Amino acid sequence: MFFNKIHYKINTVILGVIFLFLLVLLKVFYIQVIDYGKLSNLADSLWNRNLPIESNRGIITDRNGVVLAGNLTTSSLIVIPNQIKNKEEVATKLSEILNVSYDEMYKHISKKTSMERIHPEGRRLSYDIAEKITNLKIDGVYLVRETKRDYVYDKLLSHTLGFVGIDNQGLSGLELEYNQYLTGEYGAIKYISDAKGNTLSNQTFYEPPQDGINITLTINYDIQKTLERELDNAVLKYNPEHALGIVMDPNTGEILALSSRPNFSPSNYQDYTVEEINRNLPIWMTYEPGSTFKIITLAASLEEHTIDLEKDHYHDSGSIHVENARIKCWKAGGHGSQNYLQVVQNSCNPGFVVMGQKLGKEKLFDYIHKFGFGKKTGIDLNGEASGILFNLDNVGPVELATTSFGQGVSVTPIQQITAVSATINGGYLLKPYIVKTLNEPTTNSVIENFEPKVVRKVISNNTSEKVRYALEHVVSLGSGRNAYIENYRVGGKTGTAQKVKDGRYMVGNYITSFIGFMPANNPEVIVYIAIDNAKGITQYGGTVAAPIARNVLLDCIDILDIKKQKEGIEKTYNYYDRKFATVPNVTGKNINDAMKNLKSFKVEITGEGEKVLYQSPSDGTTLYEGDQIRLMLGQ
Repeated sequence: MFFNKIHYKINTVILGVIFLFLLVLLKVFYIQVIDYGKLSNLADSLWNRNLPIESNRGIITDRNGVVLAGNLTTSSLIVIPNQIKNKEEVATKLSEILNVSYDEMYKHISKKTSMERIHPEGRRLSYDIAEKITNLKIDGVYLVRETKRDYVYDKLLSHTLGFVGIDNQGLSGLELEYNQYLTGEYGAIKYISDAKGNTLSNQTFYEPPQDGINITLTINYDIQKTLERELDNAVLKYNPEHALGIVMDPNTGEILALSSRPNFSPSNYQDYTVEEINRNLPIWMTYEPGSTFKIITLAASLEEHTIDLEKDHYHDSGSIHVENARIKCWKAGGHGSQNYLQVVQNSCNPGFVVMGQKLGKEKLFDYIHKFGFGKKTGIDLNGEASGILFNLDNVGPVELATTSFGQGVSVTPIQQITAVSATINGGYLLKPYIVKTLNEPTTNSVIENFEPKVVRKVISNNTSEKVRYALEHVVSLGSGRNAYIENYRVGGKTGTAQKVKDGRYMVGNYITSFIGFMPANNPEVIVYIAIDNAKGITQYGGTVAAPIARNVLLDCIDILDIKKQKEGIEKTYNYYDRKFATVPNVTGKNINDAMKNLKSFKVEITGEGEKVLYQSPSDGTTLYEGDQIRLMLGQ
């Protein structure tokens, strides 16, 4: 019995030892196999140190390679507290250079951490400040490379490009929308140190950063520059509340230029309000479009064959009664008897009311939806609005009438230009877009190419041709006369829309607009301009917005190499219109003969002699009568 108890105890001890041994083996296996990676990384973190090197953010260029958003190389300050021997002295010197308090700097260099980034005071330092820090030659004080976003043309395309924060992360515009592509990956300078931060080896390892992907836009820098100039001029001339413009290729949906006022400087975004930097008006602003919306009513009427432009007539007495409402024409007394081409040409509201009545509310609103109103276009920019339309159940005779000429509905500029493009390009509603390609950062080879996207076919080619024909008459003979360009075929439509405040229409406060395209027979470019509450001028789309659009189209002629055409509808001049004249060739002529040929212009003469050696501008140039010609005389 006694020996059995001893034997039991021995067995128990042996089993316990074996169990403990198995536990140790299991723990060793877990450490060496299962948990090896984690523990290895923790061990490495005790020895290895990384000085981060920021990558370049992807470059943004226009369609022709002009850099719109690039990078500048700067330096940022990093300290390793354990390597700094005299913290008080170092804090004093750095605080003086960076112009921050001693206490703040001392907190940084006294932290119980392996590495401290001096943020934000030590970020993206100027060359002069970086050189002063380098000259200190203090152990534990390092400058590492960082990049700073460079918006090459400052405010140009500001709302579309957006801006980045202190850490180069996109905060608005394309910088935000495509941040995942534009952002690269950090590199590092690696070295080995002890727990106090002292370097243990002379060996360092360089891990290069991975730059972000480049982006090529559909924007044409030269057209963008023109649009920016014209909007700046409009602000100086009219002091509007807002001004905006879009230039687009109507056949592809590519945005060639996009801008609005007020704008901002992306490099100094802190100096602006949230509203100023976040409201990209061409895609965000909603308002009643006014008469530019009549193009949709016209296209729907022609497609449904409810009117014939030249055979059908309407007598305009100056107003039309719809239920208890009296809708007036802008011309007191009306236009009298007109065919529907003249109704369009004269922008006659009662005539368009009749067009809407002939269509009926179901048909009209069906086309309005087909042309993309009431929902976002899907442009690749953040912040797009969808506009507001009547619910069809709430559309009565008055609502149908006002919708027919662009009152009572709310649209965005990008919806407007996209829809009108569909009426003139053969009937195809396109998805507008602004990013053309994504490009590999080193070789700039194309990674992804974005192609035009047709949303739907809305009207026939024949209807589209008739719309272009009617809108060319508007510019040559009607309300859009101030957009006419001699020897070029321009189509378009003016708009003058009352603004609504607190549910009521404001008095003397309008959004004047013009949408124009050229050549009218085969459009290559379409321009939309809207000016909100222009001061010091009678507020009509034809007097305010049309001349601005004309200037943009004039520059597009050279930029896009649009050819002259003689088959267009010739403008008939009113007594108050400035007439155009073509400059003749007088080089080599006697001064007396030259003056006879230049009687339509003012002439400035330099030099002495009887013969014209040089003229400016050259022959064939189209100018207004009374503009100045310069002649140089000699023997």
